[in-house]
Amino acid sequence: MADFLAIVGPTASGKTGLSLEVARQLDAEIVSMDSRQVYRGMDVGTAKVDAASRAAVPHHGLDLLDPDERYSAGRFARDVRRWIREIRERGCVPILVGGTGFFLRALMEPMFAEPPVDIARREALRRWMKRQGAERLASWVRRVDPERGALAAAGGPQRLSRTLEVALLTGRPLSWWHREAPPEGEPLSGLVIVLEVPADELDRRIAERTARMVEQGLMEEVRGLLERGYGPHAPGMTGTGYRELARHLAGEIPMGEALELMDRSTRRYARRQRTWFRNQLPDDSEGVVRVDGTATAGEQLRIVLDAWRAMETRATTVTTASEERE
Repeated sequence: MADFLAIVGPTASGKTGLSLEVARQLDAEIVSMDSRQVYRGMDVGTAKVDAASRAAVPHHGLDLLDPDERYSAGRFARDVRRWIREIRERGCVPILVGGTGFFLRALMEPMFAEPPVDIARREALRRWMKRQGAERLASWVRRVDPERGALAAAGGPQRLSRTLEVALLTGRPLSWWHREAPPEGEPLSGLVIVLEVPADELDRRIAERTARMVEQGLMEEVRGLLERGYGPHAPGMTGTGYRELARHLAGEIPMGEALELMDRSTRRYARRQRTWFRNQLPDDSEGVVRVDGTATAGEQLRIVLDAWRAMETRATTVTTASEERE
């Protein structure tokens, strides 16, 4: 039996709507696979599913942390393993939904088991790193973990800080831990549905989504977070939309420019997501099904349900044959 069903794809590809329909058909519970929806008070800008949908279908992985806390792929994997087990015990299907590819990888290709560290030292180090600029963090990373320098720099302050934290607190660079340490758990397997949308259509949807978020109160949401003390460098506040509007509220850029930057950043992020799902998930795998995100909702639902039921049938056949041989 597959451990999970996943519905993935770039921002604005239609994952949420499809997942809710699939969940109703399969008696399923949904696990958010979004690195920003874990934050409390960040609803509009992360396109978090509304209260009515949560009441209709149980959701996990939402509103776990305050915006100034970090949520790593390793912690996600540990949490999701527990949620999947509990969902299965209730006789339901776990559906993972989101566009954070490295969260999915952390389940299918488990990360190393992190060594214990001194909590007080870690918090002191994190406070110090918050006061540093990305350039200075990058220079330190190049010294302590040159093998990971370029990758960490591309991931911004959060990935740079993570790389430094591991190296300084454990005495070994993060690249060594990835290469040499045993994985934290057994890999999970499942059916991965990839929603694919042409670039021009995705751009149109993103523009509509940006306008809709503003109408729904994104500006007020960002202002409220800033007033509660969550600065633009807090892990949650570095997300698209939040950082641009924070700059506008600080008087750095006009509103029109902030929205243009938000739209442009979202389009760039969606392209990176499309590239990741295209390159990291093999087309020849029977566990990956690519679905046209411009097809009708009914057609998308049919393809997903057929693929899931076919996988479940194959798993049952294999299990039965194995039992008969024994």
